[in-house]
Amino acid sequence: MPELENNLKTAGRVKTSAYPIEHYVADIEETPVRATDSATAEGAPSSLWREAWRSLRRQPLFLISAVLILAILVVALFPGLFTNEPPNSNCLLANSDGGPAPGHPLGFTQQGCDILSRVVHGTQSSLTVGLFATLGVLVIGGLIGALAGFFGGWVDAILARVGDIFFALPLILGAIVVVQLPFFQQNRNVWTLVVILVSFGWPQIARITRAAVIEVRNADFVMAARSLGVSPMSALVKHVIPNALAPVIVIATISLGTFIVAESTLSFLGIGLPPDVMSWGNDIFSAKSSLRSNPSAIFWPGLALSLTVLSFIMLGDALRDALDPKARKR
Repeated sequence: MPELENNLKTAGRVKTSAYPIEHYVADIEETPVRATDSATAEGAPSSLWREAWRSLRRQPLFLISAVLILAILVVALFPGLFTNEPPNSNCLLANSDGGPAPGHPLGFTQQGCDILSRVVHGTQSSLTVGLFATLGVLVIGGLIGALAGFFGGWVDAILARVGDIFFALPLILGAIVVVQLPFFQQNRNVWTLVVILVSFGWPQIARITRAAVIEVRNADFVMAARSLGVSPMSALVKHVIPNALAPVIVIATISLGTFIVAESTLSFLGIGLPPDVMSWGNDIFSAKSSLRSNPSAIFWPGLALSLTVLSFIMLGDALRDALDPKARKR
């Protein structure tokens, strides 16, 4: 046995020496080290809003809508830059249904008023109703939806049933009924119309906010904040609502165009803004009798209304695509 072991060891040494194992290592200069798996810790971490802004800057839909909305805001804030003609004065019946003339590129209405001046000055009223109605539904609907979604239970049951009652009433139909009340008939102006639209427009925002808050309230960072002693209201305001704003902003942007259309519809029916207030709905209402003889009187305010509503809808679509992580992955 000892001889057999010695023979095996000798055979192993011979084999190892006969077939040496060589290792080939490349020169470090030929294979430079690349930082393929490195990660930098410098700079602020990426967030949903930062990624959304990067996506929006590359979207033609957002750029076009932003330019249109900026132009509309400039017209509403500075009408004197586009026309020096007062909208209600210098209306001569001699110019009734007249075509374009020097200083009046869009022609005249049936009452002899400058169409360009009325369209420009009507931008402010229509846009004011849309903006403040949107802010109103954001505050009321957002607050109700956030409370219902975060606390749940009987709070959710009561607020949800109240929202269902208002949600069952169509916006235009409810506004038509309420605006016939004596108080609103005697005080027809921009702000009373805003109150009416907010009264029937908040349930949609409330539903969207409720769904978004329910999705966020059980997130890990909310649980961590609560475990550190943060009160429920502080957690709702500081952690839940900021992370549930994305779908709410998208719906609010689209709703702004809806409220502008609602104001124009009520004014066209003769129950919206009073006739002495410049608005696109009043201009369309006044021009309906001269549609065949002077279609430009109804075309230009209708075009301004369509472009404004379209721009906000386009902005809402762009925001929806940018704020939806799944859409960005596709």
